[in-house]
Amino acid sequence: MRYYIVIVTLLLTFTKAFYLPGLAPVNFCKSGEEFGSCESRVLLYVNRLNTEESVIPYEYSHFDFCLPNENEKSPVENLGQVVFGERIRPSAYKVEFMKNQTCVPLCNKTYTKNDRNADTLLSKLRKGISLNYQHHWIVDNMPVTSCYETEDQHQYCSIGFPMGCYSKDERDTCYRNVANKNAYYIYNHVDLTITYHSGAKEEWGSSFGENGGRIISVKVIPRSIKHHSVLDCTSQEPLEIPNKALGSNENFEIKYTYSVTFIMNNTIKWSSRWDYILESMPHTNIQWFSILNSLVIVLFLSGMVAMILLRTLHKDIARYNQIDSGEDAQEEFGWKLVHGDVFRPPRKGMLLSVLLGSGVQVFCMTLVTLAFACMGFLSPANRGALMTCAMVLYVLLGTPAGYVSARVYKSFGGEKWKSNVLLTSMLSPGIVFCLFFVMNLFLWGNGSSAAVPFTTLLALLALWFGVSVPLTFVGAYFGFRKRALEHPVRTNQIPRLIPEQSIYTQPIPGIVMGGVLPFGCIFIQLFFILNSIWSSQMYYMFGFLFLVFLILVITCAETTLLLCYFHLCAEDYHWWWRSYLTSGFTAFYLFLYCCHYFFTKLQIEDFTSGLLYFGYTLIMVFLFNLLTGTIGFFACFWFIRKIYSVVKVD
Repeated sequence: MRYYIVIVTLLLTFTKAFYLPGLAPVNFCKSGEEFGSCESRVLLYVNRLNTEESVIPYEYSHFDFCLPNENEKSPVENLGQVVFGERIRPSAYKVEFMKNQTCVPLCNKTYTKNDRNADTLLSKLRKGISLNYQHHWIVDNMPVTSCYETEDQHQYCSIGFPMGCYSKDERDTCYRNVANKNAYYIYNHVDLTITYHSGAKEEWGSSFGENGGRIISVKVIPRSIKHHSVLDCTSQEPLEIPNKALGSNENFEIKYTYSVTFIMNNTIKWSSRWDYILESMPHTNIQWFSILNSLVIVLFLSGMVAMILLRTLHKDIARYNQIDSGEDAQEEFGWKLVHGDVFRPPRKGMLLSVLLGSGVQVFCMTLVTLAFACMGFLSPANRGALMTCAMVLYVLLGTPAGYVSARVYKSFGGEKWKSNVLLTSMLSPGIVFCLFFVMNLFLWGNGSSAAVPFTTLLALLALWFGVSVPLTFVGAYFGFRKRALEHPVRTNQIPRLIPEQSIYTQPIPGIVMGGVLPFGCIFIQLFFILNSIWSSQMYYMFGFLFLVFLILVITCAETTLLLCYFHLCAEDYHWWWRSYLTSGFTAFYLFLYCCHYFFTKLQIEDFTSGLLYFGYTLIMVFLFNLLTGTIGFFACFWFIRKIYSVVKVD
């Protein structure tokens, strides 16, 4: 237990390593001041808008907000950002460091009946407000947050802020002094509060504390203000968007404004500036004990399974090795009776070998990605790095996939090596790419920012066919050159009859029961992962995730070993596919949990969003099935080779 506490402490320490080496802090200073390399202009970038009520995100320009000059360049996005649908663009906001500004005009948007697009643009604004679409802004690589006080006097800060407020009826109004039914209020004014740290005098001199610093937080308060002929940001009258088409002589104008306030705070260090966001994530603090408790229970159950299995096996092997006479040999029972059939090649051996090769590819990708994330190389500050790393690793790990698939297929006595290599390099990636492409067509049709551009799809195909497929062929080449695996016992020519099985040793009940325990050790972390994907919450517990992944591997292996041993004792030697499906059935429980999350947590109602959700869920479930099924198979494969190699067989 002492060592377990030390490991957990180290992993908790790793979860605070957010910043990728090379992401140096940016020093800001007043305009006109010189303190070495410093920036006077604070760049504000806008990202996509999304909501929990729809899976379809949109670009900032989709809603006809104020746009910057065409000369402003967008930052370069990595592959992971493009695939995830992040669209970071420059904004029209002009912010100078340590320069407070009040009620600065940004732009005016006028909608008239003569403009054909006026009603369409206003309709988009109403739709975005009614579905509670959220702005996501970025300043100095930090997300802009909106904060409020909870009932227990704690501050809760969420990433992003709504684009407006929708009042459905008079009892659910956005403003107390206004009681309009079915009203849409646009947030056309933002109050930005930028907090900075003015330390590091030894670097820039004593005057640095007065004229320079580093940004540690950016908070926003959005407001709806109906400006008249003169801008008045103190007005309490909100701006309501017309909820019907404009009349022949009717005009509607939206005046966008903003205010900026700088506050110095030297109590918070720049390296700890993410803490206030992470600490205010909902349910995070409550779940620490639950996660630890779950890990301890799973470790205890896994230890008990391993202990029972090893003690029982030790007695069986000792008893079998004491048999010398022929009469005693006839009294054999249990798993030794099927030694002549246990290594008989399974049906559909080609498909099984292909799935196992792809499973090894997914397993190695997951292990290396989580290891990098634990060490802080894939931090939330480096957007898209996690997805980029996973995709690049998957492409580069084609060699072990081809090697494992070839070795397993050759041990089955297979001779169609060309078909094996082609299926290994095409089947699993093809299924994922086809599902992804179909989902992308729906996103294209809806004009979503999550739609991957055609050039990026070509880049993904180039990585697949130009890198992954050749590497798979290289691995298969070395796999087929190796000698076939020699089994510890010979296979009989005539298959042995399998006696009638009880309900507990039949295939389907065993497979269904096999996925329960592995799923039990991941469902808590699964809640946080789904929140980060669909609810715009930041996931940062990579230390716990890596620990849970190791527990998942151990649990899948031991559960499969135990059930495989019971089936062999019942003289059922069809273990090849069963070992894969037993632990792989955990993916079915994952699918059920995703369905539960969809109907209880999300508020999605439109058909397209539901189709996209379950399409992406199928991709995740398929990859998870490859991962867990492969773990169970190779654990069982090692176990069977081990036990039959230590008993005396005539």
